[in-house]
Formats: sequence, C-alpha cells, structure tokens
Amino acid sequence: MWEQIRSNQIRSIVLVAMIAGLLLLLGYVLGAAFLGSGIGGLAIALVIWAILNLVAYFQGDSILLSMSRARKISRDDNPRLYNVVEEMKIASGLEKMPDIYIIDDPALNAFATGRDPNRASVAITSGLLQKLNRDELQGVIAHEISHIKNRDVLLMSLCSILLGTIVILAWYASRIMIYGGMRGGRRGGRGGGGGQVVIIVVAIVLMIIAPILAQLIYFAISRRREYLADASGALYTRYPEGLASALEKIAASTAQLKSANKATAPMYIINPFRSEGRAASDWTSTHPPISERIRILRSMAGGASLTDYDKSYQQFHRSGKGVIPASALGVVSVMAVTPEPEALAGEADKIERARETSDMLWKFSEHRLVNCECGTKLRVPPEFKSDTIQCPHCGRTNPVPPRHK
Repeated sequence: MWEQIRSNQIRSIVLVAMIAGLLLLLGYVLGAAFLGSGIGGLAIALVIWAILNLVAYFQGDSILLSMSRARKISRDDNPRLYNVVEEMKIASGLEKMPDIYIIDDPALNAFATGRDPNRASVAITSGLLQKLNRDELQGVIAHEISHIKNRDVLLMSLCSILLGTIVILAWYASRIMIYGGMRGGRRGGRGGGGGQVVIIVVAIVLMIIAPILAQLIYFAISRRREYLADASGALYTRYPEGLASALEKIAASTAQLKSANKATAPMYIINPFRSEGRAASDWTSTHPPISERIRILRSMAGGASLTDYDKSYQQFHRSGKGVIPASALGVVSVMAVTPEPEALAGEADKIERARETSDMLWKFSEHRLVNCECGTKLRVPPEFKSDTIQCPHCGRTNPVPPRHK
C-alpha cells in the first residue's frame, strides 16, 4: 500500500507542477501585457498563490466544512455512523479517528478533507445517512477514508487553490481589459509595434484557455483518484457490492446538493451537480462514469484485493492497462465476504434510520426529545419554558430534560 501511496503522490506532484507552470506562465504574460513587466506579473501571481496556499494548508478543511454547512457529531449523536467510521479506521490502519460531520441536506453525497491523516474529517449528508444500510454506508465511508489514507485530501485542496488562483487572475485581467485598463500608457512607449500586439493576443488566449486547461488537469487527478478510492474501499470492507449498491442509490437520487461549488465538486464521492429532479449523469467531467464504477466493483469475481479490482478494470476497458500502480499489486488474495441479511444482523430498517437521523437533526436545532411511555416521541422546542409536557396521544405528563448549556 505504501508503494501505491508513493506512486500516487509522484503522479500527483507532476500534475500539480503542470498547473503551477500554467499559473506562472499566465502571470508572466498578463504582467507583460497589462503592466509592462512580465516579472511583475509573475511576482503578483506567486504572492496570490502563496497566500491562498497558506490559508488552504492551515484552514482549508475548516473553510470547506463551513462552506458545506457541516456539523461535527459525537458517538452519542449517531452511534451507527460512529461505529462504521471506527471500523473503517481500523481496517485501513489509520492511527487517528477522523472527525465526523453531518450536512443537513436530502441529497446523497459525502467527502473527506484534512491536512493529513492526523487532522482529517469525513462529512456525509443526512440524506445519505437515511437511505443507506450499514453495508452501503461502510462502502462510502471506506471510500472516503481511503482518500485520507492515500494522502488525496491535502493534494486536492492545493489543486483547487491553484485552479482558483488561475481563475482569479484570468477574471481580473479580463475586467482590466474590458474597462479600459489596456489603454494605460505604460506599454505604448516601450516595446510598441507588432511585438506588443503579439503579447496582448497571447495574453487574451491564455486568459481563455488557462482556466480550462487547469480544470482539465484537476479533473484528471480527481478521476484517477476515484478509481483508487473505490479499489481501496472494496479492500477495507471486503465487500465490493456494498459500495456498488451505495453508488447505485446515490446516482439514482434526484436531489441537488446545495452547498457544493465547482471548486469543491471533485472532492465528493460523485459529482454533486445534476439537473433539478434528474438522476446523476454518466457524462461528467469531474468523476468517472458512475455506471462504470459500479460494473467494475461488481465484476471483481468474489475477490476484494487491489489486484481483483485492477483485473476487473482492465476487463472493462479492454486496453490492457490497469489503474492500480504495479508496485501495489501483491499476490495475496483477499476473498470478499458475504454479510448477513439485514434482519438477521439487527440492521436498522428504512424507518428506523429516518427516525435516527431526524432525532439527531432535531437535537442540532436545540430541540429536546421526550420519550413517553405510550411510545410517542415528543420534540420540545427551545422556547418551551415548562418543566413538564403532556403527551397529546395518551395524556401522560412527562418531565422535560434540562437544556444543556
């Protein structure tokens, strides 16, 4: 696995270097065109990039979780989810338990973030928590934890910052050009003539294509990593069908994730953008086709190792090339397990999962829960002042627990 991580990192560094080179080129050409100094433009690009990178490194996970309106939970808030994350943390060999966050949104999605495995978090939507059974939830959590284990999360944050810097530079340059910045006299008396015109044309072309190229490189990184995370997720759970079934449910969901944006979209388990009221499409630039990921997982022929996934990937693509680094393909066979049926395993059914998630969200909004002897669960709003409450069904008077401060 360490060989896989190292190979993963080397490829990623090359791709990040390509985006960084594109950024520096854009800064230099824009500086030459609009400031009369290529070095000046390069310096501005580097300063913007350095500031954003420092912010991303030290506060990127907090910003991303805040933008997603995610809320941290503890074991008491949702023991089922906490236990699943704990199981996958042990299976993956992570030393520290990731923090767990819930996004109150009916859409089905999840992502991982963090600076390194010792400061990492997984976030899932409340819709996902309600819809997935334990095996499916294990598959999704294993997929996200593999992003942490494979050191994907920091790299994806830095890539999104590079992409954002290029977009910012291109945007401001276009505004300077539109609102007359190009009429400044700095350039007129220096190079002049045809050479200056060529620089301006190159600058305009770069302003248009640089964000597109950077985004394509970013998506290329994202796509490969999704395959690797699927393979690792199958290995950690030893049950590829769990993740395949989860992806199937997520793809069929028609709810849009409201808190996602274009820069963060590749971090989710599937592309969060889809047409209102429609299922997710295969044709997305941020992620591999969902149907393909599902078919690869279901074609692993009873195995759950990285080698089994790689063989299945090659059969599907018929190209003879795998997606797992050769150094990570061992000869050790890992057989897939067959979990007990949900009823025999004491698995919560759909209604129980919905109640469990709903109760957690009510607690987030500072409602207190009162369980009446008749089986009715009363949700007491924060503005309720009395120490007791009467059950509307049986008429019993129940004590209201004190508010936590």
